Amino acid sequence: MAAQTKVAVIYYSATGTTYQMAQAVCEAAGDAGADVRLRKVRELAPDEAIRSNSGWHAHQLETQDVPEAMVDDLAWADVAIFGSPTRYGLIAAQLKQFIDTTGPLWSQGGLANKVYSGFTTSGTAHGGQETTLTALFNVFYHWGGIVVTPGYTDTSQFIAGNPYGASHTSNNGEIAPDSVALGAAALTARRAVQIGTALKKGLAG
Repeated sequence: MAAQTKVAVIYYSATGTTYQMAQAVCEAAGDAGADVRLRKVRELAPDEAIRSNSGWHAHQLETQDVPEAMVDDLAWADVAIFGSPTRYGLIAAQLKQFIDTTGPLWSQGGLANKVYSGFTTSGTAHGGQETTLTALFNVFYHWGGIVVTPGYTDTSQFIAGNPYGASHTSNNGEIAPDSVALGAAALTARRAVQIGTALKKGLAG
């Protein structure tokens, strides 16, 4: 029996919207037969800033048992799916800081020939969702990875509307991801697992 495809879902979330998307990605990847790790990246903001926002503080407590991402999680994974809220059309600094620690593994070729994908959330419509994802993909190109997106491979994507990856507009945290956003997250995960599994088998052969 072939070994399970290993999927690392690595995300940053302040008030929980991106975390909910990450959970949908994990569930779909698991349903597709993958061995899944959910990992949050380390928070960089000072405690006083977090405590000044009740939603931020509550989410920090809610996810205190989620393990922090380590570079070893990327070494372990066949597929890595990254999630981040938009920050001026870019990924959050917390996720970028984690990515910046991957240099030694990258220089050894340990990040090449893996499948990568992404998902994002924003507070407002047209809030930088597509540019956040395409900026994230620049990292994967440098790593020598294979980028897998949902595209318009399912009719649901003509409703979701973002071919680059799953995304959601939260109205500044007031609207939780709906069935459309969660469905796009699941589709993203299924495609990443499907292609990742095929790639793993091909490289093994």
